[in-house]
Amino acid sequence: MTTSDGERQPATGDAPSGSASAVGIGVRPGTEAERIVRAVRAVVGDTTIACLATLDRRAREPGILSAAATLGVAVVAFTAEQLAEVDTEHSSDRVSAAVGTPNVAEAAALLAGGGELVRGRTIVDGIVVAAASLSRRP
Repeated sequence: MTTSDGERQPATGDAPSGSASAVGIGVRPGTEAERIVRAVRAVVGDTTIACLATLDRRAREPGILSAAATLGVAVVAFTAEQLAEVDTEHSSDRVSAAVGTPNVAEAAALLAGGGELVRGRTIVDGIVVAAASLSRRP
């Protein structure tokens, strides 16, 4: 697994064992649930997942809904405008042009979790995943 800057990362999350994370995901339309689940687990390992958070127009995608069901969590959706207001470590002009916000995964994780980023933008099999600690339940 590699982060957005090409650095190799271990397959487990940085959050302490037993804690929960809000997981932000950025996917292309039509991404299969199995790929999403594998990517999420590759990034957060056995960390408890509180929710999957993403861009509102992706939240109704069958792959995301099915992945959330497999993981036993809700999908939390945010508008591009909400996501664009969040300061994140990474930004992409390409993503901004395509969906109206420079970052989806990190921003969604931070908004859904309300805590700190525990895993920055990490790309697994074309799926962008980030995780944030919870300061409140989503």
